[in-house]
Amino acid sequence: MDLTGTELSRTYFEQVVEPLVRGRWPGLPCASARLGSGSDVLGLDDAMSRDHDWGLRLNLLVPAGSVAEIDAHLAEVLPATFAGHPVRFATTWDPVVRHRVQVQTARDLAVSRLGVDPTRDLDVSDWLSLTGQAVLEVTGGEVFADDVGELDGIRRRLAWYPDDVWRHVVATGWARLAQELPFVGRTGERGDDLGSRVVAARLAGVAMHLGHLLERRWPPYAKWLGTSFAQLPVAGTAAASLQAALSSGGWRERESGLVDALRLLARVQGGVGLPSVDDPVEPFWGRPYRGVRAAVVDLLEASITDPVVRALPRGVGSVEQWSDNVDVLVHAARRRPLR
Repeated sequence: MDLTGTELSRTYFEQVVEPLVRGRWPGLPCASARLGSGSDVLGLDDAMSRDHDWGLRLNLLVPAGSVAEIDAHLAEVLPATFAGHPVRFATTWDPVVRHRVQVQTARDLAVSRLGVDPTRDLDVSDWLSLTGQAVLEVTGGEVFADDVGELDGIRRRLAWYPDDVWRHVVATGWARLAQELPFVGRTGERGDDLGSRVVAARLAGVAMHLGHLLERRWPPYAKWLGTSFAQLPVAGTAAASLQAALSSGGWRERESGLVDALRLLARVQGGVGLPSVDDPVEPFWGRPYRGVRAAVVDLLEASITDPVVRALPRGVGSVEQWSDNVDVLVHAARRRPLR
């Protein structure tokens, strides 16, 4: 049976990279993991994943003064292949054929993915600049070694938002749903079925993101969002309702699927100890459509005690809640100036 990407990386570290490094620098404190980009970091790689950027990739985290020397040593002594895979290869972001043991410090790895330094206390703006995918690129992969626990400390600090920031991003999820839920019916009632479907699909994505927030799970980027949502222990049961909404031929059924999903998410919200309401949905004025009750957002915002978080504008939230521009979201340096 073929190894998964993580299994291949672990074997590569244990059988090749670790002996070469520790043989040259006995006692050197280091950590090793498979982090960063790639479906294998999330354990979701399959046969199709192997057509690009998949293979003998590894993170080796060492003290700052050792980075250049260890990288040069590995470039010189690593074999040409291991387990039938090339050790040196080009990637989509780097056309140079070279080994893919990424040697750096634990801090530099985290900053490169996050755009903030998680070895210090993060402020509210820092937290809101993070995407779930960026955090997963630091916390989602398997760790093979961690001599001094520095990497573990970083990953524990990124376990989840501070409580008030969490309440704010959950409130933002509901505010986004409130902004457009009535449009599913309004567009459909006017004969714009395509417009109704587009709005419903967008709201399904917001609901899936909200489900992750309610279960304190960092949401991955779009390719894996549905896969991850379906794996959520409780919120994931709303997947059937969202499927029904997106496959329905009429706007009324489409709206009903979304409403069923939102009612389930409201129950999840109460179950995790956040303020909620018995029914998050109500008629939209006197029209034959439904909207989100203002009380859902109001109760969450009223429960926030941090004055910095309380002062944040309603309905904006984290960077991935107010922008879906991939060229912004995947580049830490581009996310930071926007907060």
